[in-house]
Amino acid sequence: MAYKNLSGLSKSKRCRLVLRLSLRDFDDRLTINMSYASKDMVISLAILLLMLGTPCSSAFWKTQNKIKTAVHLSPKIELGPGSVSNKFYYDIEFPRGHVALKSFNAEVVDEAGNPVPLHKTYLHHWIIVGYHESKSKLATHTKYDLHRVVRVSDSVSKSHIILRNSGVCQGNILGQYFGLGSETRGTATDIPDPFGIEIGNPAEIPEGYEEKWLLNVHAIDTRGVEDKLGCTECKCHLYNVTVNEYGNPLPPDYAGGLYCCYDETQCRLKKGFQGPKRSLYLRYTVKWIDWDEYVVPVKIYIIDVTDTLKISDTSNIASSNHDCRIEYEVDPCNIDPKKKGNGCVDVKRTTVPLEKGGYVVYAVAHQHSGGIGSTLYGQDGRVICTSMANYGTGDNAGNESGYIVGMTTCYPKPGSVKIIDGEKLTLESNYSSTTRGHTGVMGLFYLLVAEQLPHQH
Repeated sequence: MAYKNLSGLSKSKRCRLVLRLSLRDFDDRLTINMSYASKDMVISLAILLLMLGTPCSSAFWKTQNKIKTAVHLSPKIELGPGSVSNKFYYDIEFPRGHVALKSFNAEVVDEAGNPVPLHKTYLHHWIIVGYHESKSKLATHTKYDLHRVVRVSDSVSKSHIILRNSGVCQGNILGQYFGLGSETRGTATDIPDPFGIEIGNPAEIPEGYEEKWLLNVHAIDTRGVEDKLGCTECKCHLYNVTVNEYGNPLPPDYAGGLYCCYDETQCRLKKGFQGPKRSLYLRYTVKWIDWDEYVVPVKIYIIDVTDTLKISDTSNIASSNHDCRIEYEVDPCNIDPKKKGNGCVDVKRTTVPLEKGGYVVYAVAHQHSGGIGSTLYGQDGRVICTSMANYGTGDNAGNESGYIVGMTTCYPKPGSVKIIDGEKLTLESNYSSTTRGHTGVMGLFYLLVAEQLPHQH
């Protein structure tokens, strides 16, 4: 076995080359004569085993050994029967430095740390957003500064710069790094090795700023309410709301959604019902590894089925104007629900281009109660990922009957699912409308895409 002219290669390339040659040499010798273990072959095997125990080889497996895990609690969330909390918590506890995020999981718990079931406190959503904050003492948080930027695409101030994902919605709409809802306990978020979401890169933090993270938690207490599903779907008449949180009148045809269940609103209770206030928390678990040359970065894309972007064959993707509305309504079905068939399925589609493609590493949909599942199709009609809703069958946290308690995920074999640059993707979101219509539903699709595969990286 000859190892010539290796001095000009980097350490990682030398490691890969030596290991590859060792494996090939050993395999060749074994193939030539299975019945004869030559001295040379034994030496080759010894060298190979020695390499597997050296730092040179550790690059191929070390990500499993250096994953760090932290469990944190959000600030206290106080809720009375029928009340809503939709607050933004700044500068939360989060991994610092140049790292790669590997997963983020969360659930609502009480003061004793016990999981709270959805039929008592409905977790509408939680999202994680990064931002760069000026180190100047002038950087302060006002009531609507950052979260208004996150939600309604306002321009950022000089003191705060929102870090959004790779798209595709307009402005900062749906720019979060992670985010789920009622399905959070039963939905996998792990990012397979050697991939990761890069954060904290010093080269990308402007001078005079530091990277921080905010958490938005939208929770609805449904104890004692007249209509649990109506409250979780934010039907305006149940909240007695006619203006949004900024005091602007709601459109006459707006029946329900985020504009009616904002922070400190109240859903209608059953007559005479009384109950105590509760102190709750979002308990979140984040996993990460230190960034190094072996981590393959992934980009985050969130596609919204309400995006009304119009595309022509000659359109310029870079200048396209997206219009993600985030939520929509599902009209009630006119077919007799007792009849067999699938005629009571609402199907909504949109087609959007992905300016920069790559290899799909992870994908999952987000839907609300009534959701059946979503599918993302490539331009040629191939299925990129189908993500189905799982409903609970009991009362315990994580298995609540009538609620989506998990979404199936897609983990394609690396390199098996590729999106080409500029490819037009079609998202299809399916909801059941058998018994009643739905308000404020969502049809989002979360994608992690690597522009390179590990051997290319």
